[in-house]
Amino acid sequence: MALDLEALHVFVKVAELASFTRAAEQLGMPKARASLRLQALESQLGAHLLQRTTRTVRLTRDGEQLLPRARQLIAEADDVGAMFQGGRALRGMVRIDLPMNLAREAVIPRVPELLAAHPELELQISTTDRRVEVVREGFDCVLSVGTLVPSGLVAQRLGELVMVNCASPAYLRRRGTPRALADLADHLLVHYAPRFGSDAPTFEYLAGDRYEQLPMRSTIAVNSTDAYQGACLAGLGIIQVPRIGVRDRLEAGDLVEILSDLPSEPMPVSLVHAHGRRVPKRVRAVMTWLAAVIAPRLGLA
Repeated sequence: MALDLEALHVFVKVAELASFTRAAEQLGMPKARASLRLQALESQLGAHLLQRTTRTVRLTRDGEQLLPRARQLIAEADDVGAMFQGGRALRGMVRIDLPMNLAREAVIPRVPELLAAHPELELQISTTDRRVEVVREGFDCVLSVGTLVPSGLVAQRLGELVMVNCASPAYLRRRGTPRALADLADHLLVHYAPRFGSDAPTFEYLAGDRYEQLPMRSTIAVNSTDAYQGACLAGLGIIQVPRIGVRDRLEAGDLVEILSDLPSEPMPVSLVHAHGRRVPKRVRAVMTWLAAVIAPRLGLA
């Protein structure tokens, strides 16, 4: 069954924007035509892809299943077109997910140079601290920080983030500066918990050739990196973070490094995608660019 490529474009754009009007505007076609193309696609497939009301447009279960495949088909069609245009132009949408701090500090400031080199490229950048569902949520690639879980996805290891223990000057004046592991009995930890109640606050440290966990008291739990650092700046406890994320705060004296001889385990950084061996040219180019942007910041003490 040959699917109408224009109808797939309409479907993907409506799904991304949750609006027929905005999708038609971006595609440069009348809204009525966009609606007819979508209706024809649904008729051809024998499935309802979108739930429409006067206020919202949402994917149905069938629509959720089709969306990643539709994006892949469009990407493959774009690649075929590029083959006969000298392979120079990068066109179309690339959807990526990045950790908040790396997006803000490293990636987004460099986006203008990427788009200047490839003006027909479009980026959708999601910034979140949670572990996303690459296929279900339709991401072309994800910059993952932390240990990867088995998923069947393709992962490219870029390096690792060196960790640092730190606290605010006000906190250390109030409770004293810990000099050894035993001193932490009198201290508090800011608890980072992606899911509240999922684990207990612990201080991770290197003991010989392996990493151990020391249970600690905590009066606050947070689920984002911004709140984690903010709680530390407010004097609510000790945090263990990638040095890259607090370098400026350390240099300014807003935070103080402590227990430098007891580091937590470095956090691996990987690029993850679900395209297998058939990575669309524009996605491959963006991944190469991301790796070049991030690599200089990895492994820095």
